[in-house]
Amino acid sequence: LLNSIGPRFAEIESELNALGEMRDRPAGNIRITAGEHAVDAVLWPVLRTFLVDYPDINVEITVDNSLTDIVAGRFDAGIRLGEQVAKDMVAVRVGPDMRMVPVASPAYFARYGRPATPQALQNHRCINMRLPTLGGLYAWEFARDGREIKVRVEGQLTFNSLRQRIDAAQLGLGIAFVPEDTVAEPLADGRLQMALDDWCPPFPGYYLYYPSRRQHTTAFALLIEA
Repeated sequence: LLNSIGPRFAEIESELNALGEMRDRPAGNIRITAGEHAVDAVLWPVLRTFLVDYPDINVEITVDNSLTDIVAGRFDAGIRLGEQVAKDMVAVRVGPDMRMVPVASPAYFARYGRPATPQALQNHRCINMRLPTLGGLYAWEFARDGREIKVRVEGQLTFNSLRQRIDAAQLGLGIAFVPEDTVAEPLADGRLQMALDDWCPPFPGYYLYYPSRRQHTTAFALLIEA
């Protein structure tokens, strides 16, 4: 009898050990809202290893360029530029400094010339960005020697997304104002060229933010540490 039930006891012990390991393994759901560029620049590099290291943690990402109320939307956290984060939130820097730069195709600059000053952009075909929260057009921001300038540009094309602005610039349809890291490859291989480089200083990048009063799960704490 002992010989017959002995293997079964071993199986039960193995299953109990497995259950103990599962209980000790972090699990749960995390909901995050972030803009299109923030997902590519900040979240993807982290999630590639995080999801492998913690197979029982599920992450839901809402890609939204508008300023989302994370409390009303029941998100655990959001990722935005520091200037966009409410003062009552806990904010953790998660990205390097950034630059916004005006770019266009070589064919565009050959035909229309290259702007020498930010104000000269008003005489060019520019690819506008529609702001999702307020609905207005984004004013391009420049700075040099302590002087800050906002330029409202005009053109035939307006998008509320980043990738389409880059595509339009590569097609020679105008000048786009985009994060420099998003056009690193086309700048390197000559598909795009930059203008007004000395008017485009770096600024603080992205922050992960969350409510200060909320009790967070182990899963969320691990993501912050990642």
